[in-house]
Amino acid sequence: MSTVQDASTVSSLFGTGTTTPTKSGISETEDRFLALLVAQMKNQDPLNPLDNAEVTSQMAQLSTVQGIENMNKTLESLAAGMGVNQMAQAANLIGHAVLVPGDTVAPAELENIVGFELSRSADKVTVEIRNSAGVPVRTLDLGPRESGVNMIAWDGLVQDGSAAPEGTYTFKVSAVQGGATVSHTALNLGMVNSVSQTSQGVQLNLAADRSAGYADIRQIF
Repeated sequence: MSTVQDASTVSSLFGTGTTTPTKSGISETEDRFLALLVAQMKNQDPLNPLDNAEVTSQMAQLSTVQGIENMNKTLESLAAGMGVNQMAQAANLIGHAVLVPGDTVAPAELENIVGFELSRSADKVTVEIRNSAGVPVRTLDLGPRESGVNMIAWDGLVQDGSAAPEGTYTFKVSAVQGGATVSHTALNLGMVNSVSQTSQGVQLNLAADRSAGYADIRQIF
């Protein structure tokens, strides 16, 4: 037979209702400071009293500690608020495709986007598409490209003009300017299935068990 426990019993199980609130670190610092200051004033030498400037300096130091503590609390509160707002914004992306760092591609529609972000303009950009075994099946000569985010759609054909079999492929971007390599980031599309809050911030959970950080988004579709 089940029993009903009163509120005091339930509280005791969770350690609530009987715990004396503890002081924060800043409150303890204030108490220690005031106790020391009072002790100094009580025991000061009448012929050599405490210097007003020294007392003022000590008060200023305590005020600085209080200010830092309050600022930390304010920053923590702002960070928590930003996390909640970012989570709400990220939730609006569910069902949308986003362009994020990644080097996978497929011949299927909406999966055939090849993207890359160039640190500066390049006079020659090529993209090599490889099958699951890492064997090149198509090379795309894109010519010159501007700095920033660039995108193309792979037509799903291999080098001989035949259709590429279904499956997942990868791509490698090469970019040069005047014979010098241009740094870049490979980008691809991902469909947002859900979002989650982690120790690294808001994460987008994409199709095919992929994930990306909210800050990694380059474009939304």
